[in-house]
Amino acid sequence: MQTNHQWRTARRPVGLARPSDFQWREEPIPEPGPGQFLVNILYLSLDPSNRTWLWEQQDYLPPLALGDVMGGGAIGRIEKSNHADFPVGGHVMGLFGWQEYCMHDGSGLTALLPPDPNIPLTMHYGLFGHIGLTAYFGLLDIGKPKAGETLVVSGAAGAVGSLVGQIGKIQGCRVIGIAGSDEKCKWLTSELGFDAAINYKRESVPEKLSQHCAKGIDIYFDNVGGTLLEPVLDRLNLNARIVVCGAISQYNHTAVSEFDPGPRNIFRLVTRRARMEGFLVFDYWNRAGEGIGALAQWYGQGKLKYRVDVVEGLKNAPVALNKLYDGSNAGKLIVKVV
Repeated sequence: MQTNHQWRTARRPVGLARPSDFQWREEPIPEPGPGQFLVNILYLSLDPSNRTWLWEQQDYLPPLALGDVMGGGAIGRIEKSNHADFPVGGHVMGLFGWQEYCMHDGSGLTALLPPDPNIPLTMHYGLFGHIGLTAYFGLLDIGKPKAGETLVVSGAAGAVGSLVGQIGKIQGCRVIGIAGSDEKCKWLTSELGFDAAINYKRESVPEKLSQHCAKGIDIYFDNVGGTLLEPVLDRLNLNARIVVCGAISQYNHTAVSEFDPGPRNIFRLVTRRARMEGFLVFDYWNRAGEGIGALAQWYGQGKLKYRVDVVEGLKNAPVALNKLYDGSNAGKLIVKVV
């Protein structure tokens, strides 16, 4: 019997997820039926949203039931197929979960990944796929940057934030990143071209924002949530835009209702005639070709850089997930399954 190893949910985490919140399971590898294909999962994407899928309350996706295979995006190779559009040997990307094999019927998968030897599979998470599209559409469609404006990015050394800042520079913006270590701040300024970076763990964010944003803030791309929003609101220019992408500082609560209270100075949105708007990358799947085309062009021109942090072994996924929350990841966090 060939075995499919899986991580299944065992209980709702309180605070950081622990290995005991999951159960390691072994099951037979299924055979594809009519219109189905079997995916051998090669890489698993670890994202902040994984933690919110463990909440009991529904958010933008239905919550996982206890005993379900832990949810997660993954890239895999088709091993067996009874589906004409998904032949054996092709690579696909989808929400296949924390496991070695997944049966699928192709629903929600629009196309096979292009078999380009110049594009490693991990690049689909580091630059293309949901990461790159989140940065591209979040900044350009919601933030609407203009040359000469000031863009501030929280979580700037993360997978999305690092691309947002670089795209901002391509658009002619002055870009200030907020990150959690001197090493990450140095990477932002010396390699990615950010104009300045703030280490929020050892520097005063209000003071540094006043220093680096002397003419105010036109766009704030928020990946973090929490208290960082207040000093930004105080420095908004007229008609500023706040792009709400995520709130990673809050996800280890058990529900949105437990998040920290909102900013006391939210009235600044009124006096600055500013706009604050959230979005999900799923809203832009029908325009994915546009975003990937632009990202590929900029990458080919040397205007975009990315990095991935690859953890070996599916068994390490529960521990690796917390690298997103303790700041120890260096780039897009990925698990190499086998």
